[in-house]
Amino acid sequence: MGLAWVVLVVSGVLETVWAGALAASGTLHRLWPSLLFVLALAASMAGLSYAVSHIPLGTAYGVWVGIGAIGTAVFGMAALGDPLTAARVLCLLLIVAGVVGLKLLH
Repeated sequence: MGLAWVVLVVSGVLETVWAGALAASGTLHRLWPSLLFVLALAASMAGLSYAVSHIPLGTAYGVWVGIGAIGTAVFGMAALGDPLTAARVLCLLLIVAGVVGLKLLH
């Protein structure tokens, strides 16, 4: 996997970090979660920007969003009490399949 792909995956994980920090920030009223939100968001966008200079936009964006969506959903279920159901897990597995498909077809 090339550097652009590594940066893209890290940027997708950072999308999960900023989403979690946003939830913890109390609508940006708590200082430290708000700062984490801003820093993770900026780093995630910078990484996506780098990745799209080496990977087609549709592929890079789809993978980035997929990683962020999966990570955020798993975080919500594991740490925030979001419902964990078979249907939700199936839907997340379909997103994983789409992300893997985008990488394989690149």
